[in-house]
Amino acid sequence: MAKQLDYHTLREIFTRFQEMDPAPEGELEHVNAYTLVVAVALSAQATDAGVNKATRGLFAVADTPQKMLDLGIDAVTEHIKTIGLFRQKAKNVMKMSQILVEEFGGEVPNSRAALQSLPGVGRKTANVVLNMWWNYPAQAVDTHIYRVGNRTGIAPGKNVDVVERAIEDHIPADFQHHAHHWLILHGRYTCTARKPLCRTCIIRDLCPYEDKTE
Repeated sequence: MAKQLDYHTLREIFTRFQEMDPAPEGELEHVNAYTLVVAVALSAQATDAGVNKATRGLFAVADTPQKMLDLGIDAVTEHIKTIGLFRQKAKNVMKMSQILVEEFGGEVPNSRAALQSLPGVGRKTANVVLNMWWNYPAQAVDTHIYRVGNRTGIAPGKNVDVVERAIEDHIPADFQHHAHHWLILHGRYTCTARKPLCRTCIIRDLCPYEDKTE
């Protein structure tokens, strides 16, 4: 685990991320807040590409909680059967949809506590929805962010909660909104788990990680 980088280094890192990609976006396909929360919940232990492939057909016929309930669990299960843990996830989607209809008037709530009360929605999922739909500077720490944060010293921590706090506490405020997207994309395409592309990394000169590709 690298030591926490200082403010000026962090500002330079995120300035470079911003120059390369001024408005990064999540890769999960969605059409509204409801389809976003479903997609993010389905993405646990699955790839975004795999989720997108499964949900294109699903969201074409069920893009609201009531439509999902009307579709029924058997049809939902069939649509998402290519995703890991699909049976439990289908149950969660149905329970989530029922709660949204009965307790929230069919609308997705915009508070972390309310979102986390929904089946299949943990803190990470709630933070993704808050960030992507309501532009709240919430930090959703996944395996990519955890790895990048610790390798680089951008946000070191022994668990995801500590890394999330490190991002909130140390990354300059004007970069907070897009921080988790920049870090996810950096981890997904450059600072990869097995063979990080250190030689072409735009923050190589600022990163203390030993180049494992040499």
